[in-house]
Amino acid sequence: MLRWVALILIALLVALQFKLWSDAGGMREVDTLRAAVKKQADDNQRLQQRNQALAADVTDLKSGEQAVEARARAELGLIKPGETFYQVVEGPASASSAAAAPASSGTP
Repeated sequence: MLRWVALILIALLVALQFKLWSDAGGMREVDTLRAAVKKQADDNQRLQQRNQALAADVTDLKSGEQAVEARARAELGLIKPGETFYQVVEGPASASSAAAAPASSGTP
């Protein structure tokens, strides 16, 4: 009789362990959910840093004229009255290296 009870308890233990490790809601799903939570936490931290940078940019744009002027110069090409605009145009790299090559070859 005691042998049958022990056998039933061992079979029950094996069945519960199998369900714990393999079925839905088992350890495999727990590991998957932990990985998803970690990924989401990393994404949230990255987005929070981006939001802080944008908030600082907005505060800077609201409070200071220098930030607005710098952005207008960079993005819109702002030139104040009395300033002179100079545009430097570089030639293509292949043409300048080809012109420099014969001059530096040293042939008499």
